[in-house]
Amino acid sequence: MLASDLDRTLIYSANALFLNTEDALAPAMVVAEVYEGKPLSFMTRAAEALLVSAAEVSVFVPVTTRTVAQYRRIQLPGPTPEYAVTTNGGVILHHGEPDADWQASVRRLVGSGCAPLAEVEAYLGRPEFHEWILKLRSAEDLFVYAIVDRDALPGEFLLALEDWCDARGWTVSLQGRKLYCVPTPVTKQQAVAEVARRIGADRVIAAGDSLLDRPMLECADVAFRPAHGELDDAGYFDPHLQVTESRGILAGEEIVRLMLGLVRG
Repeated sequence: MLASDLDRTLIYSANALFLNTEDALAPAMVVAEVYEGKPLSFMTRAAEALLVSAAEVSVFVPVTTRTVAQYRRIQLPGPTPEYAVTTNGGVILHHGEPDADWQASVRRLVGSGCAPLAEVEAYLGRPEFHEWILKLRSAEDLFVYAIVDRDALPGEFLLALEDWCDARGWTVSLQGRKLYCVPTPVTKQQAVAEVARRIGADRVIAAGDSLLDRPMLECADVAFRPAHGELDDAGYFDPHLQVTESRGILAGEEIVRLMLGLVRG
């Protein structure tokens, strides 16, 4: 089973391409997402072809912190995956529809050991944080994320937020301009393990770039991460983990190529 994060792992916004080359030498790209009538996310044409091949010889499971609605904007090549994990593991989609039993089990865990969502929203909504917290959003009533001004964001605020959240059973991740606060039971790893159990997968190959991906990578048989992102900034390594040589959209292509090579091998 191939379980891969999407944003900044397989697909990339224009601001995350990291193309340090002449325009004429840039790789051919395809649009992977349209938002409000405009192209928003991309992958290389080579990555698109590789992903189609990978899905033919393995079970490919997209894994994302995006909500269901945000995930449905993405147009991946090939047939629609039988399973997908969204909302950072809070939702398992089966044939495109949320699995009610899984959602109920996640909400029971959150309700029994974590501070309420409203408490975290109220904390992040404090007036003294308005200089760097520009927008605040709830994801499926499970976790909260904020659009932040990275230049105005104080480093000490992040450290204090991590401590505050940890004491309440929540975790923090900063990805680009998005700041996530997520209850600790809402994890990609648990959802990926459940999908692997359902399909009888005896081997899981995973890829991701953020701290929210780390448990999934740690529990995989083989893992990949790009040479950018939160995990790269944190210097995360493991014996079973391989880091790409490329950054940005070319790292996404490299990850799919490496995954396909392992499956075929």
